[in-house]
Order: sequence, then C-alpha cells, then structure tokens
Amino acid sequence: MAMLWQISDLHFGTERPEVVSALEALIHSMPPELVVLSGDITQRARRSQFQAARSFVDRLGAPATLVIPGNHDIPLFNLISRALNPYANHCRSFGAELEPVYDSPTLLVIGVNTTRRWRHVDGEVSAYQRQRVAQRLNRASAEQLRIVVTHQPVAVTCEEDVTNLLHGHKAAVHEWSSAGADIILGGHIHLPFVVPLHKHYPNLARRLWAAQAGTAVSSRIRRGANNSVNLVRSTGLSNGTRAAIVQRWDYSDTTRMFTLKHTYSLQLDCRHLQNDRKRSNF
Repeated sequence: MAMLWQISDLHFGTERPEVVSALEALIHSMPPELVVLSGDITQRARRSQFQAARSFVDRLGAPATLVIPGNHDIPLFNLISRALNPYANHCRSFGAELEPVYDSPTLLVIGVNTTRRWRHVDGEVSAYQRQRVAQRLNRASAEQLRIVVTHQPVAVTCEEDVTNLLHGHKAAVHEWSSAGADIILGGHIHLPFVVPLHKHYPNLARRLWAAQAGTAVSSRIRRGANNSVNLVRSTGLSNGTRAAIVQRWDYSDTTRMFTLKHTYSLQLDCRHLQNDRKRSNF
C-alpha cells in the first residue's frame, strides 16, 4: 500500500516550535514511503530559514522527499536576487531540481513549479508544463496512484480564494485528467479540503480529486483552520477497482498533538476509462 504525507506552507521563520515537534512525532509514528512539501517552505526565502527547513526534513527520516517551491520561497525584497537567481537558497538546501518526480511501483508523484519571479503571489502553469506532466502520466502503470503537486490551488471552496487559483488551472485539470491523474495536491491558501473535480468539470475524462493542505507548522493560521497535514494512502488495484483515502490530521492546542480530523474516501477510475468511454459512444 502506497502512503505519503503532504506537508505544506511550513513558512519557516514563523514556525511554532511545539507544532514542529508534534509533527515530527506524528510522522515517526506512521513512517511513509514519501514526504511531499508542496511549497512555501520558508517565510522570506532566507538561507537560515531554508536551513531550518532542511534540518526539519532530515529529522523526519523519510526514505524519500519531494519538494517544490512556493511564492514565499523566492526573495520578495531582494530584487536583484529575485531577478537573477530567485531559487538560489531553495536549491542550496533542497537541490537543483525544481520539478522533481517520484516513481515507485505503487506511486507516481510529479512536482510542478508554479512560481514565477514576476508574480509575487499568483501561480501559473504553462502549456509546456501541462504537456510534460501529461506525457509522464501517460507512461504510468495501472498499479500506481498518480499524483500531481502544485503550490497554488486548482480548486477553491470560498469566494475569497478565487483570486488565488492557479493561472492555467482549467486547461491543466482537463489535460491531466485525460492523461490519467488521480489527485492534484496543493497548498497556498492555508485551508484544507478535498473536492471531486469531476463534479465541477462535467466533461473530464475520469475521476480527478483536488486535495488541499493547511499550513503545517506556521503561526500564520487561517481563521477556523489550525495547523494540519494530509496523509494519502492508496489501496492499490483489486478486482478491477482502484481507491485511495486522504486523512486530514489537525494540531490540537489542548493535547499538543496532531489528531485525525477527517477521512475522505476517493473512488478512482481505472487506467483506460477514457478510451472505454470513447468506444461506448460508437
């Protein structure tokens, strides 16, 4: 069974030490195959903040990590660095690959760098990025849970968050659904939820889910949403059916621990559903 933790919007530089310790304890109690950091690792992209984040990731002891930058991970005030080498500190701590891919017998996770040096907050996915991800999804096996990771969301649940939607998200959702994606993980808005994209996009080729994570350890908590992380599990392929679960774990200021808040059961389509639908139309 595939299992990963999604940790988003840590904003090191504004971290709550007690929450950092509680999150380390949680992940040590349920070791994953992969830890995904879906952006905004730091508050101001400073070297010391990235070093603190790197130390945190090392303490988790996960077999593998996949890390993408968020808009806070490129300099805001140092305009020269932002223009000439915006990812210098990120790469120094987490490597030069800004769009990593994790590929195992049970998981395919594809990172997409949606930040742009000319955008302070908004994210963007280009046609080239959409095609690159789709090509990789098309090579996935039937046994793999297929996940795409962006920082900015492809779906929102509040009107106030509409301006935070990823630029190009509609085309990306359609292309990645056709290529076989199961889940799109995101962060940025510090509000955790899971929504079925196939209910909002009636012409999608297959079931596709969006899973948003809250802010993992930062004091920059959104009203009504404490620190939280997501656990994603796949049940694999059995008797021609596929499914996954997303568990939301919230930090409790009373117990000073992360506890299970919600479990979402995700029904997934099999690999060739789109082709089956096309054949049924003839």
